Amino acid sequence: MPMEKPPVIIAPSILSADFARLEEQIRAVEKGGADWLHLDIMDGHFVPNITFGPMIVKAIRGLTKLPLDTHLMIDDPDAYVAAFADAGADRLTVHVEACVHLHRTIQRIREMGKSAGVTLNPATPASALKEIVPFVDLVLVMTVNPGFGGQRFIRAMLPKVREISKMIASDNPKAYLEIDGGVDEETAPQLARHGANVFVAGHAIFSKKNIPRAVATLRKAAS
Repeated sequence: MPMEKPPVIIAPSILSADFARLEEQIRAVEKGGADWLHLDIMDGHFVPNITFGPMIVKAIRGLTKLPLDTHLMIDDPDAYVAAFADAGADRLTVHVEACVHLHRTIQRIREMGKSAGVTLNPATPASALKEIVPFVDLVLVMTVNPGFGGQRFIRAMLPKVREISKMIASDNPKAYLEIDGGVDEETAPQLARHGANVFVAGHAIFSKKNIPRAVATLRKAAS
């Protein structure tokens, strides 16, 4: 029998939300059927931008029951994973480029009862994931250089997405394949055909007047 196709997961990135109306905008993506909320944590060192820390994650946790998909774009993530876990993050994703002892970091996240993810920047080859894929719950592929929302999708990443999809199918079929960067109605179908099943979108959702419809439209495109 053929394997059942994994469900499409839509994870709006609040990096593109209006923080003055954050609760209202979270309610809007919930109304649209969003599955997760994606939280981009940036420290101004690992990436050239600063966003927010555990206090804001805790505040968001109080606003929604959606799983908080927390992407740590920070130096020395080992020093902070416990704080983000305590704040209410459900998934913690770390960069291969930022972790000296990646297996240990992933193990620690799982020991805290959280889902553990791993990600890599566009210039890092898929082969950097080979030894860690069997141990994670999620692989996140960056299809823009991390740091700012609203960037143009890097089409050269599509073969990498396909390569990682095959790696997951071989070594850890239960793991999600998540994409972040330039995801919209045009790129989502291409990414789905290459094996992606979790779609992070900020500008494509929060820039629209009808946010619930934007979530539903992206899901339809990705399906």
